Amino acid sequence: MALMREAKVHRIATQGPDDVSGLAAAIASGAISPAGILAILGKTEGNGCVNDFTRAFSVQSLKIELARHLPTAAVEEIAYVMSGGTEGALSPHILVLERTAGHPVHDRPSLAIGRALTPALPPEDLGRLAQVQMVAEGVRAAIRDAGIDDLGDVHFVQIKCPLLTSERIQRAEAEGYSTATRDTLKSMGLSRAASALGVAVALGELFLPDIDEAQIGRDMSLWSSRASTSAGVELENHEIVVLGMSRSWSGALAVDHAVMADAIDVAPVKAAMDRLALGGEAASLVALLAKAEPGTSGRLRGSRHTMLDDSDISATRHARAFVGGVLAGLVGTTEIFVSGGAEHQGPDGGGPVAIIARRNGG
Repeated sequence: MALMREAKVHRIATQGPDDVSGLAAAIASGAISPAGILAILGKTEGNGCVNDFTRAFSVQSLKIELARHLPTAAVEEIAYVMSGGTEGALSPHILVLERTAGHPVHDRPSLAIGRALTPALPPEDLGRLAQVQMVAEGVRAAIRDAGIDDLGDVHFVQIKCPLLTSERIQRAEAEGYSTATRDTLKSMGLSRAASALGVAVALGELFLPDIDEAQIGRDMSLWSSRASTSAGVELENHEIVVLGMSRSWSGALAVDHAVMADAIDVAPVKAAMDRLALGGEAASLVALLAKAEPGTSGRLRGSRHTMLDDSDISATRHARAFVGGVLAGLVGTTEIFVSGGAEHQGPDGGGPVAIIARRNGG
């Protein structure tokens, strides 16, 4: 019987950004094959803002450990998507996404994973249509890498995108270019926004000619139902991970997604859990990924909130803690991947959620 591709997802708790002991132990035991690692997603306990170097520290630590087992080129091909900020009771952890070979044991679709790395983004293109187009091309490449034929079978696209630093702005200006903003914090939102619109274009939710550059990061009526983007100082390109379902993959894992209309809209998430048969003996939770957004109105179901008015703590940090608590109470664990800043990722104030489950028995 011919072997098929099989996806594995390993959730490993961390004691700090540099803690790779869990990954090392899993490799030593044979639970993880380094050669099969496509991507590592993680939550680190920094502030999630421009100067959050816990993300870079984590990536560096992971690369040092993996270099013990893989050639340098293979280490660099892995997508490292670190999301800073574990406010509230969110638990720092990593998700190791592995592609291996398995026997076809079920005549049904299984989790499929694709990966793509784009070229470096010129600083002057950040937050502009050129970034939207670059990301769209990268998402299409990741979908091809996953072997997913139907765009409807794509359930989540996780992207790590760059941001602007003073040095990058000066570099662009020295070459005669201007950047979309000189505010490095605002550049995070613009990069997330353009990346999310790139996902929407790749999935056919929007069309590039219909997007005006002035709408990027401003017109929240434009959004993708399956985009999750996170900006960081630790890279200048985009690292893209696609999660979907395919009959050309084997294994017990499945993924589904939902779109929260606002920060307390758990009904769609419950519906996705039901579709995956979570909550009983039929399936168990492997991972939950979500976007958190305070929204631009300053209100949640008619009541005023102060997330946008706090000059001490970024609104994205408030949103991560709030949505993280809502979803943790629903699934019964704080080891969930909640990323703040959902520009064009779900409706204004809401956001997409992806659930990966292990189907038991059968």
